[in-house]
Amino acid sequence: MMRLFIAIDLPKKIKDELALISFGLPQARWVKPEQIHLTLRFIGEVDGALFQELKSALESVTGNSFPLYLKGLGCFPPRRAPQVLWVGIEESVELMALRKRVDSCLAKLGVAPEQRKFSPHITLARTPKTPLKRIARFLGDHALFCLPEFTVANFYLYSSVLTPKGALHRLEADYLLSE
Repeated sequence: MMRLFIAIDLPKKIKDELALISFGLPQARWVKPEQIHLTLRFIGEVDGALFQELKSALESVTGNSFPLYLKGLGCFPPRRAPQVLWVGIEESVELMALRKRVDSCLAKLGVAPEQRKFSPHITLARTPKTPLKRIARFLGDHALFCLPEFTVANFYLYSSVLTPKGALHRLEADYLLSE
């Protein structure tokens, strides 16, 4: 069995910028820069046969490259103790269309749709033990956070292994978008 997800990677320059603000919260577990990504679709556990089908079928997902813009910080879940600190994504019709095409491809293979609404974000840290006052201060200090636009030219299939120190991601396939 393999635990899979589909993601958009960020350019190194963007990851480096995110690393510059990834500190200052006690007991936060920061995502390592090399693991930072935007999850397009979590798939979950699949067997080897379905993995091969998915890997091939995703080649049929087409679309053009598009700009993406990171803006704002926030936390999940809303109205409760924050568990995840995230960077927001400026609204993108192209991103939502890519997500829809990926979902359609997965549905044809019998992969159940996600139950949660797609809320594009980039996880910066896990914060279950971080004091709420410190998170609020961090969010206030970074209220105007934004980064330069970058181009999304690929999406990726990853496998993930959960360990006590966090998930380890392995690139399984790379899918190029048209220019």
